[in-house]
Amino acid sequence: MSAETKSPSEAKSTDRREFLRTSAFTVVAGGVLAACGRGASNSAVVAARPTADSDQSGGAMAAHPAVPSATAAADEMDRMHEAGIKAFPAKTTGLGNQLLAPKIVAGVKVFELTASAISWETTPGVKVAAFAYNEQVPGPQIRVTQGDRVRIILKNNLPESTAIHFHGLELVNAMDGVPFITQPPVKPGQSFTYEFTVPNSGTHMYHSHHNSTKQVGMGLLGAFLVAPKETTEYERADIDHVMVLNDGFHGYTFNGKSFPATQPIVAKLGQKVRIRFMNEGMMIHPMHLHGMHMTVFAKDGWTLPAPWRCDTLNVAPGERYDVIVNCNNPGTWAFHCHILPHAESDHGMLGMVTALIVQA
Repeated sequence: MSAETKSPSEAKSTDRREFLRTSAFTVVAGGVLAACGRGASNSAVVAARPTADSDQSGGAMAAHPAVPSATAAADEMDRMHEAGIKAFPAKTTGLGNQLLAPKIVAGVKVFELTASAISWETTPGVKVAAFAYNEQVPGPQIRVTQGDRVRIILKNNLPESTAIHFHGLELVNAMDGVPFITQPPVKPGQSFTYEFTVPNSGTHMYHSHHNSTKQVGMGLLGAFLVAPKETTEYERADIDHVMVLNDGFHGYTFNGKSFPATQPIVAKLGQKVRIRFMNEGMMIHPMHLHGMHMTVFAKDGWTLPAPWRCDTLNVAPGERYDVIVNCNNPGTWAFHCHILPHAESDHGMLGMVTALIVQA
């Protein structure tokens, strides 16, 4: 048999080697990595064939479908961040921390608080189950003067018992508001009256002290502010802003709202703003102000002997701090908790974010 003549079996073997060689070249040239094993299909070879330039990339071997570029992903993240900023301050139903005017009965300032279950909107379109005083979260803001005689009438319309503790006020024991220690629980449908002469001035709070993890976390809390008998320089601030921090069932909130539904503080250039921080939550919140510093002059209602300055202030659960901001730097300044997951994500700002707006 001559060298030019091949048996049928040799011819088949040569054809098979040629097929495998050319097929492998085609697959590699097309950028497809495939394992040639038993039972492999021809899909890899088909995928490697030149196709129409459907993604307009300019090459016949372009990937299909096209993978989104890094720029497109960044643009989408930026769009969400911008949308949140442009929505601020967003409108929602309900506003908490509203000043409650007392009735004067025989020289006694009388405040009525009704605890009930409601639906509360924290951000646009997000409604949560809440426990509230007078259908607002936080509850109504109570302002009195040191030495006032006050009467707080609590009516319980909740499906569970409750009580009110006046956090920071140094009251007689019977008015401290802790069930089974100073009073019986106020059962559903019942009322209880707290009455006392206001002993110490400062920034204080009132909240439930019964099943409090749930009840305070759902909104049974409020500001109890006591002016001193003698006016101090701090009482003469141009703006007095109360900021109640919470991190319970409603997420991360300022005065019952989450960004972009939080309310900004608006001041004019040269004005002094007093901010009263009070933490009703279960986490520490380092509050950070951009552009200007804060002068801390009181803690837990007590004036500090040596005020100090900072731009970030740790406010632990139960703590209250009073600060003064001299608004000497015009612009819109971010104001937020600096535990970053409480304030921002890839979708934009959220939760504990607001702004101090200083108008020139």
